[in-house]
Amino acid sequence: MTLDWPTIRNGNADALHDTTIDVTGWMIPLDPHAAAVDYFLLSADEPCCGGCVPRNPAASIEVYAAAPFAPQADALTVRGRLVRLVDDPAGWRYRLIEARVLGQTAAEAEADNAAHRATEAPPRAFSRRAFLASGAALGLAACAPGRFGSYTEAEAETETHGSPGSGTRATDQHAASAASTDDAPAPTWQPPAGTFTIDMHSHAGRVTVSRDPAIGARRPFLPLAAPMRTGGMHVVCLAIVTDTTCTRVSDNRKRFEAWRDPQPGELYALGQTEFDRVHHLIERERLQVVTNAAALNANASQGPCAIVAAEGGDFLEGQVDRVDEAYTQHQLRHLQLTHYRVNELGDIQTEPPVHGGLTDAGADVIRRCNALGIVVDVAHGTYDLVKRAADTSIKPLVLSHSALATHPSSRSRLITPDHARVIAGTGGVIGVWPSSGSFKDLHGMAMGIKRMADVVGVEHVGLGSDMLGFISPPVFRSYEQLPDLASALLLAGFTPDEVGAILGGNYRRVFAASVG
Repeated sequence: MTLDWPTIRNGNADALHDTTIDVTGWMIPLDPHAAAVDYFLLSADEPCCGGCVPRNPAASIEVYAAAPFAPQADALTVRGRLVRLVDDPAGWRYRLIEARVLGQTAAEAEADNAAHRATEAPPRAFSRRAFLASGAALGLAACAPGRFGSYTEAEAETETHGSPGSGTRATDQHAASAASTDDAPAPTWQPPAGTFTIDMHSHAGRVTVSRDPAIGARRPFLPLAAPMRTGGMHVVCLAIVTDTTCTRVSDNRKRFEAWRDPQPGELYALGQTEFDRVHHLIERERLQVVTNAAALNANASQGPCAIVAAEGGDFLEGQVDRVDEAYTQHQLRHLQLTHYRVNELGDIQTEPPVHGGLTDAGADVIRRCNALGIVVDVAHGTYDLVKRAADTSIKPLVLSHSALATHPSSRSRLITPDHARVIAGTGGVIGVWPSSGSFKDLHGMAMGIKRMADVVGVEHVGLGSDMLGFISPPVFRSYEQLPDLASALLLAGFTPDEVGAILGGNYRRVFAASVG
C-alpha cells in the first residue's frame, strides 16, 4: 500500500508496523560524496542543499536499502517493510527495511550494481552513529538547526561518553582549531626508534553492531587499515560492545542508560556475533592479530595490528569460565569490566551504585584475566569499583578512555585526580579521550593530556580515542589526524620520547606485563 506523509507525521503509520509499504520522498544520503549507498534518509521535502538533514524527525524515515545504489537528485518512490521505532536514540520514528526503488528498470538497477561493484571501496552505508562521528557530520549538522544542531551546540557540564549535546558548535570548533594552529608553529614529531603507536580503545571500522543485531551484523565495514597507515597508527584495541540491545540514550539526551533487562543468554549470543564481526573486520582489512608481547614486538612495525577487546563484560553474564572461552576461541586480550548497564561485575559511573563497587564475580574475573593474560580495563567503573579492582589485580590496570575533572558532575564519565592515581598506583595507564564535551580541539586535548600527566606522571597516560564510539563528533575523528595530535603534544611541552610513551609506549608496557 502507499503511505502518505501526513500519516507518518501524525503517527497513524504505527498501525502499519511490519507491513510492506510504498512511500515517495527525497533521498538524503548521510555521506553526500558516496557513489553508492544502502543507508539514507527519505524526506518529505526537497533538501535545501546536498546532505542537509531535516530538522523535524517526523518529516523523514530511515531507509536500509536491499542493495547499494547511486544517490538520486529527484524525488523517488521506495518500497520496503515499515518498522515502528520506540525510544530510538536518534529520534527517528520509522525505518524502512530491505527497501527498493520503484520505477527503476532492470538495466538501470544492474548499471547501479555494476558501478558499485567496480569501486574498490566498500559500500559507504553510514549508520547514524558513524555519520555523526565522522568529519562530514560537522558540516551537515550546521545545516540543521534544532534537532541535529543540538549535536554540535555546547551544553554546560555535558561530559558523558557519546552525549548528543556534548560538542561545541562546529564553526566555533573550526575557528578555535585554526586560531590555535596560527598562534604557534606546528612541530613535526619524529618517532624515536622502536616506537609503536597504540590506541587503547577503538570501535574503528564499524566493528560493533547496532541495537538491532539482525541489521547491524551485516552492516558494511568502514576502512581501517588505510587511515592507520596514513596517520602512522600501528595498533588499535578493537572493542566489541555487548550491551547495545539493552541500552539507549536517556530522555534528557545527556547519557546512555539501560532501559530493560536482557533475556538469559541474550548478551552472550550478542557477544558471539560481535566477536565474529571483529574477526571478519580484521580479515577484511588484513590486520595482524596481537595476542602477546612477542607478537606485538614482531608485527607492529610491519603493518596495522589489532588487539581484540571487549567494552563491558556483559557477554559473560557473570560466568567466569566464559573468560577462558573468549581468550581461547576469540583471542580476547583486553577486557573492560563494565559499560552502560550495571552488570554482574560491578557498578558504573553513570548510574546509581547497586553493588558498592566491584562484585565478587568481578573480582573473580580480574583474577582469571591475570592468570590467562588479559589486560583489565576499569573504564566506566565507579571509584569504589576501581579501588577494589586495584586491590584485587596483581597486574597493572588500565582506564582506557576518559579525562580529568577536579569536580566531575553527577553521573559524569570524567574522573577525579584520586581516581586517576589509583590506576597509576598499579603501574597502569589512563587513556585520554577526544570528547568534544571535554576539549574544543586537538590542542585542548593535548593540554588535557598534560593535566593528566601532571597528576599521575607521563608514564601513566595514553590515548583512548573511542573511535566511532561518540554521537557528537569528537576532536580526533580519524587516525589520519595522529601526526596533528603528536604536534599538539609537542606544543604542549612534551619531549619526543614522552609523546612516544603517551601514544603507545605506556600501553605497550602494560600489555607486556599483563599478557606476557
